[in-house]
Amino acid sequence: MKYYNEFQYNVDDNTIHDLLESCKSGYPEHPDKDTLKLIFSLIDLTSLSERDNAENIGRMCDQLNLLTESYPELPSPAAICVYPELVPIVRAKLSNPLVNIASVGAGFPSSQTFMEVKLREVELAVESGADEIDIVMSVGKLQLGLFEEVFEEIKTIKEQLGPVYLKVILETGSLQDLTEIRRASFLSMDAGADFIKTSTGKTGKGASPDAFAVMCRAIREFYEKTGRKVGIKPAGGISDVPAAYEYLGIVRHILGEEWLDPEKFRIGASRLANNVIGKFFEKDASFSYFN
Repeated sequence: MKYYNEFQYNVDDNTIHDLLESCKSGYPEHPDKDTLKLIFSLIDLTSLSERDNAENIGRMCDQLNLLTESYPELPSPAAICVYPELVPIVRAKLSNPLVNIASVGAGFPSSQTFMEVKLREVELAVESGADEIDIVMSVGKLQLGLFEEVFEEIKTIKEQLGPVYLKVILETGSLQDLTEIRRASFLSMDAGADFIKTSTGKTGKGASPDAFAVMCRAIREFYEKTGRKVGIKPAGGISDVPAAYEYLGIVRHILGEEWLDPEKFRIGASRLANNVIGKFFEKDASFSYFN
């Protein structure tokens, strides 16, 4: 753990509250069309349901392939994210070269399996065509104070993945407080995470602005210490434009314009894409492109 011990970890809740208030100042109340296009380009179009199968994931790929033809004013989303078993379906059906294929893995969403299984699962996902892998950090081990074990697990997975993007999900809603979220952020980044991500969307609490702000501050400090820019991804419960716009404002205020790019900022969502298209083209609330 090269840099982990060089940071302090206590977080003052009032400081984060004041920071979030600052993030709201200086920006329009509602996003314009250029901002809607930016938000759309940051989306990881996600389907992680127990009902997923070759048919409905194939249909989502078909809709994604036709997106540029149907709505040429919009950019492509950053990625499509599915379970490992369905990566071959996406690889076969997806024809848009601008959209990456992301897979969850390593015992998602609990991370409660053998390390050998975690490594083999992400290996199979990459062999099947995944460009990016989203894993959950071992929350139980973190809360026992087994920081080196958590670090080594992430480091080993990243070493196996090589240039394939690794997003590490902190599952912030299951962590004890903002201090633990800050600790988890630095631990993941020091172990080699390319992105840190808030949540799986599978627990009672998804992304929250205070947890996200803590993660952004950690990324900024890690960059100042190491020169390495780590990406950020809020996920879990972000289903409409106002929520996405709030997170975009936090990134802009804490990390700056250089992070407002799919290489460094993603939004994990399934319903958000429909909401952005509806807002952009001023359609009624019942509109749905992806179904």
